[in-house]
Amino acid sequence: MGGSALPRTVRHLYRTACVIAAAALITPLLGSWPLGGPPDRGSVIRLQRAFSDAAAEFRVPRSVLLGVSYMESRWDAHAGAPSVIGGYGPMHLTDVRAALAGAPGGAVHRAAPGRSASSADPPASQGGLIAKRGPSAQSATLERAAGLLGVRPVRLRTDAVENVRGGAALLAATQRELGRPLGADPAEWWGAVARFSGSTDSVAAATYADNVFEVIRKGAQRTTDTGQRVTLPASPQVWPGATEREAVPQQEVSAPGTSPGANAESRAGTGVECPATLACGWLPAPRVLYGDDRYGNHDVADRPRDQKIDYVVIHDTEDTQNTMFQTVQTPSEASWHYTISSGDGRVTQHVKTKDIAWHSGNQDVNARSIGVEHEGFLAQPDTWYTEQMYQSSARLVSYLAKKYAIPLDRQHIIGHEDVPGPTTASIPDMHEDPGPYWDWRHYFDLLGSPLRATGGPHSELVTVLPDFATNRPKYTGCTGEAKLCAPHGSSAVRLYTEPSESAPLVQDVGKRPDGEDSTMGVYDMTSRVSTGQTYAVAQRRGDWTAIWYLGQKAWFRNPSAHPTAVGSVGRMVTPKPGLPEIPVYGRANPEDSAYPDGTAVHPDSPLPYKFLAGQRYATQGTVRGEHFEPSDVDSASPGLFVKGQALYYEIQFGHRVAYVRADDVDVVRATT
Repeated sequence: MGGSALPRTVRHLYRTACVIAAAALITPLLGSWPLGGPPDRGSVIRLQRAFSDAAAEFRVPRSVLLGVSYMESRWDAHAGAPSVIGGYGPMHLTDVRAALAGAPGGAVHRAAPGRSASSADPPASQGGLIAKRGPSAQSATLERAAGLLGVRPVRLRTDAVENVRGGAALLAATQRELGRPLGADPAEWWGAVARFSGSTDSVAAATYADNVFEVIRKGAQRTTDTGQRVTLPASPQVWPGATEREAVPQQEVSAPGTSPGANAESRAGTGVECPATLACGWLPAPRVLYGDDRYGNHDVADRPRDQKIDYVVIHDTEDTQNTMFQTVQTPSEASWHYTISSGDGRVTQHVKTKDIAWHSGNQDVNARSIGVEHEGFLAQPDTWYTEQMYQSSARLVSYLAKKYAIPLDRQHIIGHEDVPGPTTASIPDMHEDPGPYWDWRHYFDLLGSPLRATGGPHSELVTVLPDFATNRPKYTGCTGEAKLCAPHGSSAVRLYTEPSESAPLVQDVGKRPDGEDSTMGVYDMTSRVSTGQTYAVAQRRGDWTAIWYLGQKAWFRNPSAHPTAVGSVGRMVTPKPGLPEIPVYGRANPEDSAYPDGTAVHPDSPLPYKFLAGQRYATQGTVRGEHFEPSDVDSASPGLFVKGQALYYEIQFGHRVAYVRADDVDVVRATT
């Protein structure tokens, strides 16, 4: 997220002290549990069979059990660590008391350095992250499941097989409570699946069940975090009928995480912009006067009539939803269009999409984008980046992309980490979310626009596309500056100055103007590329590929047997003959003559990088130079868009996008 940072900086500095005390309190509670370590070997071997055995034991269709588990955890065990709402294991059975006590998991959530110089967030047991969840969170499904099985709750927290049995027992008990038969027809279990979600919001419960049955119809297979292949065969004929839908609770609730009396409203009467299949609420960001004749915390516009919307920017909050709801209602703070809850995927809108939110740290990008915040911490993906969040986000973004004709590719669906600094001075403060653990490949599958090779293995363009589960670069700083993060799948690929992992990492002179070296820090994306991004090939050598990156060659390992990048087709730009180098910009400004009389000219501000003759960078097309001037006349007056004729190409220049003047470059079609 982005925008005004001072109040949050003070808040995070306070948490730095809190987390030290919190860690001291939690460490004894963890005992000898191997946080980040593997579960017992038997669970790894037996997981696929466990679904079949539990389905037979409790007379639950195997596809239903697998489908529910996929929606809850994608069959992952997360090494026994609880989710944000205290859920454990492949079935995500909730045990809030155990999670609050730090047994057997527990995690310290650290905010990005871009948010404050030295910041940290307290663990769940100290910050009340779980206790403040909304009514959709079931607080003790694990204890109930343990009672049904006649075993101690700790078994369901630490043993994946027992966890699956507990989920099957709960589904069977719910089916009986609904007066439904324990039959073999998966369609007859739609109501029980909706109830399993724990939501008292009828739309959220129905959406959850529909998502599960969509997985059942399509089928799924993946390698879990314990290295086991789990498969759900496709059953395209399974379609629940109207009778099953009668089991959904007919009750609407306000946005989860808000305290009683908070200014949150349901969809009715608010004009909330959201697909009908999502549970959406409205919690408006204020447009009021603060300070010296400044209105906040967003700007009035009339998009897309006065400005085309080109981007959706994916953020994570680096804070809890409760805190973010307070932030978005503060006039001097940042704003964004939507928040998506980690716990149940509920969507809350704050700013109308016609208006401009303050979310990316780049006013030019703000004016052409919609900002979507995801409740979470980039260093704790298993706790926060839940499948329900991914599903809701993809459904929302698909709706927005269709509404505003936004292409579903990584040049238009971008992370906050991909937004360029508008000026040289702003680059060090640009953010890194949603980070290397956001699963872009899975996300685009959910968007219905899978990332794939479009060119041959010797193409002049490559698209970064590692296998998320097996691509596990080393990172530090998830729980402490010098500590290695637990091994985890990643969307990012690391870059070196030479074709060797012992070579220095590439440098970003804009992000680190004092010449500090790039690091393996989880928040340091100066020497990384991300899944779905496309780059021009500079050289190939054996299992290594070099791309042009921030004016230099950057090498990454790319073996043909297990490629981390695939061939792509498209266009590249290169400096026109006779130009030794050309400027690169973080915003596309109109020419001076385009500004009306009385309107201050927005000065050009080249970034501190070199785009040299002979280098090439991938482009997705052109944009006109435009500038948005906010209105401070009153709270309802729209700002002014200055529209120029200057033409720019948007390029994938480094980890972030950038812009070059069309007059400075020639366009080259990549060959395969």
